[in-house]
Amino acid sequence: MTTTESKNGVDYDVVVAGGGPVGLFLACELRLGGADVLVVERLAEVDETIKAGGMNTAGAVTLYRRGLLPDLTAAWERNRWRMRAFLGEREQKQEQGADAARTPPKFAGHFAGIMMRGDLFDDSDPAFADIGPADGVGLGVPQVELERILGARAERLGVEIRRGVELTGFDADENADDGADGADGVVVHLGSGEDVRTGWLVGCDGGRSTVRKLAGFDFPGTEPEITGYQAVVEMSGGERLGAGWNTTDVGTYVNGPFPGRILTVEFDGPPADRSAPVTAGELQAALRRVSGVAEVTIHKVHSSTRFTDNARQASSYRQGRVLLAGDAAHVHSPFGGQGLNLGLGDAMNLGWKLAAVVRGVAPGTLLDSYTAERHPIGAWVLDWTRAQIAVMRPDRHARALRRVVTDLALTSTGTTYLVKRISGVWQHYNLPGDHPLTGQSAPDLELADGTRLGDHLHDGRAVLLDLADDPKLRARAEGYGDRVDVVTVACPGRPELTGLLVRPDGFVAWAADQGDSGEGLGEGLEETLDHWFVAT
Repeated sequence: MTTTESKNGVDYDVVVAGGGPVGLFLACELRLGGADVLVVERLAEVDETIKAGGMNTAGAVTLYRRGLLPDLTAAWERNRWRMRAFLGEREQKQEQGADAARTPPKFAGHFAGIMMRGDLFDDSDPAFADIGPADGVGLGVPQVELERILGARAERLGVEIRRGVELTGFDADENADDGADGADGVVVHLGSGEDVRTGWLVGCDGGRSTVRKLAGFDFPGTEPEITGYQAVVEMSGGERLGAGWNTTDVGTYVNGPFPGRILTVEFDGPPADRSAPVTAGELQAALRRVSGVAEVTIHKVHSSTRFTDNARQASSYRQGRVLLAGDAAHVHSPFGGQGLNLGLGDAMNLGWKLAAVVRGVAPGTLLDSYTAERHPIGAWVLDWTRAQIAVMRPDRHARALRRVVTDLALTSTGTTYLVKRISGVWQHYNLPGDHPLTGQSAPDLELADGTRLGDHLHDGRAVLLDLADDPKLRARAEGYGDRVDVVTVACPGRPELTGLLVRPDGFVAWAADQGDSGEGLGEGLEETLDHWFVAT
């Protein structure tokens, strides 16, 4: 084997295994934080297989905070027309006019195929306040397009990406786990015959993660009970199929939201071989069984995949110098479209923390907060998908439950609750502090200088908003180098707020209002800054 030329004991600060959206986004976050990153991806080209059809609000906001809103909007524009045309909304676009047609709709979605009605959604709910311009934009951005967007960004930031190169093994120094020294952390073995020395290894290599298996991460969960197919095909007889989600006595099928896209679910156990190529005959048989339409014929398969409801989650996302993110850390059925968004959230949470440890400006113990903050959200997603499986089963008990859930969903309160959960706007971390905003995803405040809070997060640094022009508040933020940007500006729309400390991942670590008592406006700020950023 050969070894690349080392610098200061390592070839790269971090090696990321897996070049899908989560691995690429994590690599971008690490580069913003000053880490030297290598991404290795076993596939030689971007995977064109049909996967996630879009992002929820939380996922879109995550990318907006890194300046990617124009890219998302352009991708949305390319895809929205074919979806709306298939759903019979072309005339509606023309009636509304071009300007209205360019406005993305509020994210609605479904629960177990029970579609949410937009007219029942209460967008005055406080959870949807101050989301900003990313609201709804990611809905029509397929995973393959997102991967291209993030790949281009990673290259601009100087991330080295090696495609067609597979991680085959690694040797991790279990004694070098405190982050104090990058040397002798992990030696990564590549299928090319090369060994790479790195301080840290992150597995973003999917649900069948090689990194997770070789590292021996505990991966408990529940066994699968369904076989599902998702595909883009050419077929005849499709006009006999119902549009959208359809529940039958056998299972569930989906037709749309664009021509040729189908999905089927049968409750007959997992497939015998998930890795075998999906044939046109196999898809056709499944679609005919579930839909009951014998006349539908599949002539050609453009893209296809099998899936199950296997639901598992690593007990911890870190073992020494080895970490997991995305599907490598948690797997579940695709219902509700949570997986991609969950993985992006993992990357956003981990990236700035690991980069700080790599640079030596934070202790390795900072990484303990990664599992502590992300594991509960991952556990919720697994249960969210399990609940949908329970409601989708074809037995009489489940169908009775489905009718009850449908009745609840078709109320304003029920719809709003479900949309909050589907969109991800409910997500928060249990951080110390009494202010209502602490631990919440930061509101995208409109500031007096014409900017929004999201505009100040593009570079991946924390932001201290001094909304009261208080020199004592700004003085408390001295000594944090290039990790905390101080922005002094008013916020006319939220006059009660006087100060806000937003972490690099966009979550509020500290906030203060007019009239706060104690040691002054900055009470608790120094402790919070020291906790997350450790003064130099």
